[in-house]
Amino acid sequence: MKCLRIHNRVLKPALIVLFSGVTALFAQPAERKMSAQEYVDKYKEDAVREMLISGVPASITLAQGMLESGNGNSALAVYANNHFGIKCHKGWTGESYVQDDDEKNECFRKYPSVYDSYLDHSDFLRTRQRYAFLFELKVTDYKGWAKGLKQAGYATDPRYADRLIDLIEANNLNELDKVQGAAAKPIDTKEKPQPVAVVTPASGQRKMYENNGVKYIIVRKDDSFLKLSNELDLAYPELFRYNDLKRDARLETGQVLYIAPKKKKNDTDTHTVKPGETIHSIAQLYGVKLRALRKYNKLEPGEEPKAGQQIRLRKK
Repeated sequence: MKCLRIHNRVLKPALIVLFSGVTALFAQPAERKMSAQEYVDKYKEDAVREMLISGVPASITLAQGMLESGNGNSALAVYANNHFGIKCHKGWTGESYVQDDDEKNECFRKYPSVYDSYLDHSDFLRTRQRYAFLFELKVTDYKGWAKGLKQAGYATDPRYADRLIDLIEANNLNELDKVQGAAAKPIDTKEKPQPVAVVTPASGQRKMYENNGVKYIIVRKDDSFLKLSNELDLAYPELFRYNDLKRDARLETGQVLYIAPKKKKNDTDTHTVKPGETIHSIAQLYGVKLRALRKYNKLEPGEEPKAGQQIRLRKK
């Protein structure tokens, strides 16, 4: 057998075999495979969250994720966090992952995290006209959704709808669609939030505070968005809108959480930015809408103020 020379060093045949084994290790997903139950347990909260925000049934999201990713074990899921087989399509500006599918070397979307894949799956269905009719169905009509996805051409498999329904029923995923707080029709997260009546719990144990004329609470250790939306009688997406939070936001103990729309201005004129502060944290500090602060200070989305900068809290 021949020896391999690398940077003037000679590797023996035994080491060549070792390197070949390492290459194979990184070329394939891990041998430890996730089971269907493990997949459901790991991602059901993400599926429910997306249902409450976007209106896509949690059962459908999970069943599609299980089917398209082989319970999270496919190379596309392992290396690209893509659990729904969504291809790049025109207009995709994120990272990509290339693999053979219907054709050779097809382009698939690659995500920073699995939840980003779940979020994009919801948006993919909501922003394409061919899936619009699905959102007229009840969130609990998983059979109608499964058949509708096949009808709209999500997959070419003639048994796609039946396979989704089988997965849902075998794993009781339809029970997740009945979670309290699930709306039959999704609320458009881009719409301007409307004032709502704040309901004080009958127990009286949840203390309310007020800042800039806007009511808020302090997040407790065992709080979740779903628990608070039910307790305060608020639609699930409103907690995100009122606090200018992204859909993948997580609650932290001690966090200020507004339970009504913030104002467009504050009586204070300006704020001097301290090290570590962001435009979002300043908006929360003064009870002012993030969009308004960006407008007053000519800050583009993603642009942050610098320490020492004066931030206007109202129009000039």
